[in-house]
Amino acid sequence: MFHLQKKIIVVTGACGLLGKTFVQAILKQQATVIAADINASLLQALKKEIPSAHLEILELDITSKTSIQTAIEILHEKYGKIDALVNNAYPRNKNYGALLEEVSYSDFCENTNLHLGGYFLCMQQFALYFKKQGYGNVISMSSVYGVIPPRFEVYENAHFTMPVEYAAIKSAVVHLSKYFATYYKQKNIRFNCISPGGIFNNQDKDFVKKYNQLSLNKGMLDKEDIEGALLFLLSDASAYINGQNIVVDDGFSL
Repeated sequence: MFHLQKKIIVVTGACGLLGKTFVQAILKQQATVIAADINASLLQALKKEIPSAHLEILELDITSKTSIQTAIEILHEKYGKIDALVNNAYPRNKNYGALLEEVSYSDFCENTNLHLGGYFLCMQQFALYFKKQGYGNVISMSSVYGVIPPRFEVYENAHFTMPVEYAAIKSAVVHLSKYFATYYKQKNIRFNCISPGGIFNNQDKDFVKKYNQLSLNKGMLDKEDIEGALLFLLSDASAYINGQNIVVDDGFSL
């Protein structure tokens, strides 16, 4: 029930922190992974870093309907099927991450369109393919901050903040998944989310200390700590889990 052998799985944002981890984890389960990313040079580097016959790289712009449709056509022609999509890309503009008071309307709209809009477009286009195919599986990456309001106290004296766009996007991703799940009732297509807590990526020690004090055991997670939830949702062991959001945050949201 838990194996992924012979499955064809697309991972967007495959060259990012979580994306690369997801690609490697899925490959270990003997699935064929389509590593999709907008950055062609990073895709080539990924291919060299992970020399696997079951890894294929694919340049993809999640904000382009044409790019997504072309990708689906290419994969269908080569493999005859697509089993799952992992909606994992993290597009944003150069001004992303500004303090609330400094976020312009245009930046808010652009970042929301890039990230949430891109997830919607991928879900919409892959769902159309899955409907014709007779089955499918979409897993979208949300966040603990799509579930609870930001814990701003952990950002005090830090050189960064929790972007307002991120809160709007990630909370919407959860509900968007529920919308798609119910819209495609009786079509054998699943739409679920994973909401990770903070992922360690060399953040400031004081920030990590504050964050960890609000967690229950480990504190800030390593990127590999999300693998289990992803592999479970990709596998047949989760066949009747649909429209749900799995929070992996070591109790940070409690």
